[in-house]
Amino acid sequence: MIKMILRLCLMVCVLLSGFGSAWGAAVDSSWQDIVDKARGQEVYFKAWAGQEATNSYIQWAADEVKKRFDIDLHHVKITNPSELVSGTLAEKTAGKHTDGATDLLWINGENFLAMKKNGLLFGPFVSGLPNVQQYVDMTNPAFTHDFTVPVDGYEAPWGLSQVVFIYDTAVTPNPPKNMQELLAYAKAHPGRVTHPQVRYFMGYTFLKQALYEMVEDRSVLLGPATDENFDRVTAPLWAWYDELRPYLWSKGTRFPESGQIQNQLMADGEVDLSLSFWPFEASQMIKSGMFPKTVRTYVMDIGTIGNANFLAIPYNSSSKEAAMVVVDFLLSPEAQLLSQDPAVRGTFSVLDMESLSEEYRTKFAGMDLGPATLSAKEMGTPLAEPHPSWLNRLVDGWHARYAD
Repeated sequence: MIKMILRLCLMVCVLLSGFGSAWGAAVDSSWQDIVDKARGQEVYFKAWAGQEATNSYIQWAADEVKKRFDIDLHHVKITNPSELVSGTLAEKTAGKHTDGATDLLWINGENFLAMKKNGLLFGPFVSGLPNVQQYVDMTNPAFTHDFTVPVDGYEAPWGLSQVVFIYDTAVTPNPPKNMQELLAYAKAHPGRVTHPQVRYFMGYTFLKQALYEMVEDRSVLLGPATDENFDRVTAPLWAWYDELRPYLWSKGTRFPESGQIQNQLMADGEVDLSLSFWPFEASQMIKSGMFPKTVRTYVMDIGTIGNANFLAIPYNSSSKEAAMVVVDFLLSPEAQLLSQDPAVRGTFSVLDMESLSEEYRTKFAGMDLGPATLSAKEMGTPLAEPHPSWLNRLVDGWHARYAD
């Protein structure tokens, strides 16, 4: 009931604000104007291409928005997250304030902060999306803040992710449930533990997860990292890592380039553990035959880091209307149900289940999440992402200490 009242209040506020800006589509007629303008437009969607399941899902969405709205959606595949910011920033520096090369971004964390600080985002537009008004609980802190940074309507939540650790019950029946146990396991099984390169997001997420266990006051991670606090806060992390490194795979001199490559090392029997930001990934890999049926996932005793991933529109997009329509479609119950299906994409939905029709609630509730996928109850409350300023300092600090 409280959520319903809050949602109604949000809708009333939007309606009373009129159109707010040309993009605050609050009423059906205004949204219809945007849909009409979107027809025939092209949307260049810059998104990470590291998962074939997600690539296929985006292609499905492209086919659907073409049929329904006559929008041409093009997936601009990237592998380096810095590409999300650099292109638009270069355009702004060159004075190209219209007809930008990118119309839609899959974004969060430090990239969102960089885009926001540099005035590279279009909006606010989120409150005007009909599917946000109807199905998304925008009082949820996971949707109002991105790595502690206020979203302010400049990006729409698209999916939910949380770190899981992957193990084979036939090989490691009692996996380490905290970082001290991980250290003890590595010492007892030299070369059987590793993590991805720390410049890759699963690598630096491993460091952030470890840091959460090392700090005396976790709330410090929700504020900025500074010259005054960084060395003090991270000292226990580096002391722990100094002990761990000699027992890592390749004695800590080499690291897998990505989470996928670490999964392959585990599948090949070279290491005993892996990790993923996609709770469904292990189940998908069992289905593909890459992992044996005995593989399962778990979270650490204190929990694991989780976040929402978002969709944002660059300020200089020439297809803002079509980009908004694509975002709204991706937040429809139909698209979110398919996105959560582990046989398709495997990302937890951002929709408020209470807001859905009985038909869709039944479909979501009856979905087979796969043998290695934890339930929401088993996942527990995720640890909040630290402030983005911790990331570069952690990566640079690691390389200063350990890179050859």
